[in-house]
Amino acid sequence: MGGALGLTLVALAYPAMLGLQTVSSDTSRVIATTQWGPLTEGDRDFVVKVRAAGLWEYPVGQMALKKSTDKAVLTAGRHLIDGHAALDITCRRVAPMLNITLPNLPSPQQQGFVATLNADSGRQFDSDFANILRITHGSIFNTIAKIRSTTKNTLVRALADQANDTVLDHMTVMEKTGLVNFDQALFQQTAPPKLPSSDVTPPPPAGGQPQVVLTPPPNPTSVPVPLPGDPSPTVR
Repeated sequence: MGGALGLTLVALAYPAMLGLQTVSSDTSRVIATTQWGPLTEGDRDFVVKVRAAGLWEYPVGQMALKKSTDKAVLTAGRHLIDGHAALDITCRRVAPMLNITLPNLPSPQQQGFVATLNADSGRQFDSDFANILRITHGSIFNTIAKIRSTTKNTLVRALADQANDTVLDHMTVMEKTGLVNFDQALFQQTAPPKLPSSDVTPPPPAGGQPQVVLTPPPNPTSVPVPLPGDPSPTVR
């Protein structure tokens, strides 16, 4: 299990750039000027990370509903589906406005992690599910805080607001399963292994390929965050 945990953590912690390499080590470097504020390398990486996270966590949530009989794990699976469907709507709205290309597949490590969980069954699945998802969410939580506190782009800030609420919710439901090994989780969050960028970068979408859409569940409880320029909700 340790290998799967480490691979998944890196996939979220690495600045995924969808076929691009960081030109400088300064994520605050401005790469575009937009009407919503300057866009930095870190901002662009963050939008891609959020999209890539949903591309593996959403199907893992569906997997939990099929494989588990544990009520807390089933609840966590539903939260993954609900939260990432709403985040995906915001990502797919923000990306074209900022000229960011989104992946249609998660990174090779994230794909491998899905395969690992797919091979699990019974209590092994429940335990791996809770621990891996708690570790990855605990790691990305710090990234969200940094982006939210430093970005000058209002669209990225809105996405960070929504991601913060979603990730906190997902961390909480994983903890409520009672299956999280906190010693291991904290170690994995603070000491991720180093892997080549090709292993942790989502592949670019094929030309002409339709964009993958994460469909919201019936009666969703998570909603996309309003973006600058959206009409104000009608007060009744």
